[in-house]
Amino acid sequence: MDERTATELIERARAETARLAEALARQRDEIVAASEFTSADDEHDPEGATIAFERAQVQALLRQAQDELAALAQAADRVRAGTYEVCERCGGPIAEGRLMALPATRRCITCADRR
Repeated sequence: MDERTATELIERARAETARLAEALARQRDEIVAASEFTSADDEHDPEGATIAFERAQVQALLRQAQDELAALAQAADRVRAGTYEVCERCGGPIAEGRLMALPATRRCITCADRR
């Protein structure tokens, strides 16, 4: 895969993940704002456990999106360094199909399977 193609692939994934992160942040903010007008006692409020679960779930998804954005930034650094298609574990090649499916991946399929 040439540098331009890899850069475009990573940028598309970054833009999509950034949109997801923004949507999740808005959803989290809406949950927090809505819960300001309810009882602060999650344990005894029949809706409290649900609100707390939804807030935690959205926060976890947001954290995953933020981690993916960081991983994509690292992938862009690897493109510039010329190591994008090199497995960080074994030093072998990462298949183009794997990079197309997972632009931020750092390991070849063999090393990923060893996990």
